[in-house]
Amino acid sequence: SEGPMLVRADIFIFYIVWITMAQLLAQEEKEKTTALKDLLSRIDLDELMKKDEPPLIFPKTLEEFEYTFNEHGQLRHTTTGDPFVFNYKEDLHRWNQKRYEALGEIITQYVYECLEKDCKLRKEMLPVDATEDEPKSFIYLSEDALTNADKLLVLIQGSGVVRVGQWARRLIINEDLNSGTQIPFINRAMKEGYGVIVLNPNENFLEVEKVPEAEQSAPDTSDEPAEKRERKEEREGKKKKDFYEKYRNPQKERETERIPIRENSSPEEHTLYVWDHFISKSLAENIFVVAHSYGGLSFVELLIQREDEVKSHVSAVAMTDSVHNVWHQEANRSIQEWLKERCCNWVSSSEPLDTPVDPMLPDCLRLSAGTERHELTSWKSFHSIFKFFDKHLEQQMEDDVAEEEPSTTVTTRGSNRAKHEDL
Repeated sequence: SEGPMLVRADIFIFYIVWITMAQLLAQEEKEKTTALKDLLSRIDLDELMKKDEPPLIFPKTLEEFEYTFNEHGQLRHTTTGDPFVFNYKEDLHRWNQKRYEALGEIITQYVYECLEKDCKLRKEMLPVDATEDEPKSFIYLSEDALTNADKLLVLIQGSGVVRVGQWARRLIINEDLNSGTQIPFINRAMKEGYGVIVLNPNENFLEVEKVPEAEQSAPDTSDEPAEKRERKEEREGKKKKDFYEKYRNPQKERETERIPIRENSSPEEHTLYVWDHFISKSLAENIFVVAHSYGGLSFVELLIQREDEVKSHVSAVAMTDSVHNVWHQEANRSIQEWLKERCCNWVSSSEPLDTPVDPMLPDCLRLSAGTERHELTSWKSFHSIFKFFDKHLEQQMEDDVAEEEPSTTVTTRGSNRAKHEDL
């Protein structure tokens, strides 16, 4: 009996040793995992990707970029004739994005030149009473924008980086000027006798370089002698520096702050300001609006804020993939009814152009823009929009003639009731 007891004791001791070793190994693995997590937490993967990144310095002109617009308004390389290439440097997404943005800024200036030289529009600074030192924005107007007694066209783009004269920067760079800019709308409108006002709803602030704040040293709460602590911090600092220098070589972007432009600090505020200071002062009997995406929301907000004025001045509104929402924006019943009568929204859809699309909200008619691409809806519905405006102009002329003709019938309650039922 003594033999089996000794065996059982040995087994018991073995189990204890095995469990202890397992616990030690588990603890060691846990410590390794913790150390690895700590290491990974110190590494910014975005910064790691900047290790071999070239300087964030890019050309300032299309010529320096070696690109130009050909006779079809397409952006092409001056030597190869190829379209713009985003991935100019492989595996350097941030650098490629910054290069794309730099080109976008040049495109913006190019469009301004087209508006001034080709379309003969003039720039009007905002606010109208701006001082020399305060941040400013601007819009573009045709020479007869405020004096044309017949027709006025107002263009409002969506949100984002696009500036006055643009529908979508991506289309300008990857497709052509016709699809990505408002120039075709401006040219056709002026040819057909419209005055033109082009809004700039995304120019809301002046961006200036931030002045770095003086670094403040933390209060000394340690009991260690200063000399010893300095040596320790120096050693730790060197370790960290060596580690970071080994794995990354980041380019810091300049820090900026935004100074809002007075009374134009948002697309809605800008639209309201331009209405009050320009559009409402126009002599045009018929005002027409084209509003893309967020521009539709801004127009509905204007309609809510200046309901009587807008209803009495605006003949029709063409929206393209508008993001307005009459419920969320708390538009009243009379505004919803006015939108049903005067507004049409060409939306992104796989259906053919001008095919009715089920209404989502009780406001304006929704038709297919003939494309599923949001940014293309304005260009694809270009001809349909001007037909829509012509239809409202014809209706307005008929109404004017009817008002001028003397009544040859005796008005009775019954005739009024019959007329109302016909409507």
